[in-house]
Amino acid sequence: MHPLAVIREQLSPLFQEYVEDPTPFLEMVRPAQDTKFGDFQANFAMPLAKKLGKNPRELADEFVEKLQLEGICESVNVAGPGFINFKFNSEWLISRLGEMQQDERLSIPKAEKPETIIVDYSAPNVAKPMHVGHLRSTVIGNTICRILNFLGHQVYGDNHLGDWGTQFGMIIFGYKNFLNEESFKQASVQELARLYKLVNQLSEYHQLVAKVPELKSKIEATAQQLTDLEVKIDPKDKQQRKALGKLKNDLASLKENLLSAEEKIAVVNGSPELAAQANAHPDIARLAREETAKLHKGDVENLKLWNQFLPLCIAAIEEVYERLDVKFDMILGESYFQPFLGNVVSDLERKGLAQESQGAICVFHEGNEAPFIVQKTDGAYTYATTDLATIKYRVEELKADSILYVVDARQGEHFKLLFETADKWGFDKIDLRHISFGTVLGDDKKPFKTRSGDTVGLESLIDESIQRARQIVDAGDDSKPNPELDNATRQEVAELVGIGAIKYADLRHNRESDYVFNWTKMLATTGDTATYIQYAYARIGGIFREVGADRSELRSDTATVVFTHEAERALGLQLIRFAETIESVVSDYRPNILTAYLFETANSFTAFYGHCHVKNEQDPAIKLSRLVLCDLTARVFQQGLELLGIQTTDKM
Repeated sequence: MHPLAVIREQLSPLFQEYVEDPTPFLEMVRPAQDTKFGDFQANFAMPLAKKLGKNPRELADEFVEKLQLEGICESVNVAGPGFINFKFNSEWLISRLGEMQQDERLSIPKAEKPETIIVDYSAPNVAKPMHVGHLRSTVIGNTICRILNFLGHQVYGDNHLGDWGTQFGMIIFGYKNFLNEESFKQASVQELARLYKLVNQLSEYHQLVAKVPELKSKIEATAQQLTDLEVKIDPKDKQQRKALGKLKNDLASLKENLLSAEEKIAVVNGSPELAAQANAHPDIARLAREETAKLHKGDVENLKLWNQFLPLCIAAIEEVYERLDVKFDMILGESYFQPFLGNVVSDLERKGLAQESQGAICVFHEGNEAPFIVQKTDGAYTYATTDLATIKYRVEELKADSILYVVDARQGEHFKLLFETADKWGFDKIDLRHISFGTVLGDDKKPFKTRSGDTVGLESLIDESIQRARQIVDAGDDSKPNPELDNATRQEVAELVGIGAIKYADLRHNRESDYVFNWTKMLATTGDTATYIQYAYARIGGIFREVGADRSELRSDTATVVFTHEAERALGLQLIRFAETIESVVSDYRPNILTAYLFETANSFTAFYGHCHVKNEQDPAIKLSRLVLCDLTARVFQQGLELLGIQTTDKM
């Protein structure tokens, strides 16, 4: 049992006479920020005392008197207004390290009650190339799958591909009207992507042309409202000041939207070819939707084209997944569930959950103005219908206990209504969760784009990261008197460093936060990066090469740890916290807890390496102990990074 679990297990029954649910107070037991006070600190006495109307320090003393941590903690004391500090007995820590050292799983237990868990992640629309927007879902979802698998759950990583939607109508329309046959023969996927982009661009052009007058009118009206309010505003009136601020923000947003619209219109008008295509197809958006409808109704020609395009598109995205070392247990796209959608709607109607509204079939939820539409007025089904059919399949066929949707936070409203509908439909026993995440931003704090304004392609992002990593690997190895790596090995290292950097840079942020993509920071050999941790792992590999140690012998009960320096103890305590970290990650599926732990472990190892000689240590027992700590550290790095989908290497 890890140290934090020991403390919480001791404290938990002591709360019975004070509160019904001790969970929020137990969560206030955390690693001490300043180690001079101890290893862990509990801060619950202050809020609990306020709740009970008691003195916090006296309450903390009551808890300490009842704790039974003899032989486990060296000291437990109360400080300040009621902080409880815990310092563990070094012999107890050494005993835990011994258990960890001999355990292939590094003292991380498997789940007591394994569950069947579906992780729905990545899910690109296959009709267009994967881009940076797919990165977060892919790496977060893959990490969750890896950790849950490691803990012994039955996990199905499912890539619920968008392979049946409006994007195929656009491609089919483009294929019929704008195809470059030679380009299609030479690079089919790239030509299909061009067709999609072109039809989308022309459709948007006509929409924006129609929208510009409305935007200008709104700008004029908002500007007038702003002027009127500025004339009569009372500076002391908070409500008026708030209204003024809102009007200013609204006006700025409208002007930005107008500028963006005019820029996109200008691109088409400025190209004779695009302008001619736009003029020739004024109803392109409607016609593309009609191609989608024909596909869904089983039109022979469109179905034939879909069957021709789909394998090509899937092969292209599989190449990206292979480079990222991402594998799925199942790939059931939207098309798989198409035959079941009619039954979903009829069952919802039969149970009185869905009803007709303005020609559409909807599920209404109290407190939510917008309905959950399961069938449009034209008879077409929606993402909502497909998602409901998918839930039914996953529960009835896969026997799922839990379904995790690793999807952009902007889809929060959809999942809220989906889960509420599924609950009413009869799937109220399953744990449905939206694992939401923020956006990857550029330096301008807007969604990350290329200089030309296009969305950054995921494959090009990987290529650039590997190229930059190769420069770092070359510079580092060439600086040595005798370079260790040949050209092929350097490229292999650059691959794992470059891809590791992209993944780690994404995972190290709280998944719900946006973050700014920065090449310099993500590939730095110091700081909170995968490269820093990979270097620490490689440094340990160098230590073992220098001393010629057999690492398998370090995992026997004859190789024991001793603490002769505070840096050894600090590293040992940090290593023991690995199990606690994995437990924390899965409590709310936050990979950044693991990246933070690995970074802290690398810092602890760096301090240990600076203070405690290994190769030149004269005392055999101390040298052996330090080699055990090095081996354990390397194993934690390797296992931790593997759970993040990041590889390690003995030489860098």
